[in-house]
Amino acid sequence: MRYVAVSALSHPGLLRTRNEDSLVVGPWTLCATVTDSPQTLVFPLESPVVVAVADGLGGHPGGNVASSLVVRRIAAAGPRLNGEDEIHDVLDACNRAVYEAAGGDEGGELATMGTTVAGVVVRHDALLVFNIGDSRVHAASPEGLRRLSVDDSPPLEPGRRTTSIVTQCLGGSPGYRAVRAHVTPVPVAPGDRFLVCTDGVTDPLTDDVIEGVLREHDDGRAAFELWKAAMEAGGPDNITLAVLRVGEE
Repeated sequence: MRYVAVSALSHPGLLRTRNEDSLVVGPWTLCATVTDSPQTLVFPLESPVVVAVADGLGGHPGGNVASSLVVRRIAAAGPRLNGEDEIHDVLDACNRAVYEAAGGDEGGELATMGTTVAGVVVRHDALLVFNIGDSRVHAASPEGLRRLSVDDSPPLEPGRRTTSIVTQCLGGSPGYRAVRAHVTPVPVAPGDRFLVCTDGVTDPLTDDVIEGVLREHDDGRAAFELWKAAMEAGGPDNITLAVLRVGEE
């Protein structure tokens, strides 16, 4: 029987006053709160298992509200996410829900709140990678780290490695804007490993550092070491991540 082991944590980092990231692992959600150590959950792949992170937009009101709303909706839909169309449908619904929760056309205190999202749906025979914004999904293999998600960001200026600007997100604007999620099927086999994370991991850490941690560690220890490395790099943003390993017994 195939299974997926998921080790995850969420932390505000060193500079933010609160955590506006949220996380979903199967039916379990962690909404804008803090874990002091990685939590590891194991799921048989008898039905789809969804793992995703949502990063509330900085500089906008209600980032924690938006990210929490999105992961709860994804968690509820998780067992039904059998294909690309279903993922597009649930993310479109999330986008509409964030806009309406922000006050819709009338606006209000939460007007322009928004969030990014990135994640995977793990099935017995394949992985469906999805994202909107700049949270990321990576594959970790003996050949190295490979990005599977697509950043919704403008081209980087010369000499810059990161940007805080996103060209697409869930909500985030005074008027309703449709989104088009990036959804990519990826073959999966026992032993395959993946990282789902917000930019609180990928902004302070280079791919070489992330790859080195994942090459040396697995499961909860890998999640802990990635968090530790991001904190040692200054912890400039909320840090939320999930390390996935597909196994068979």
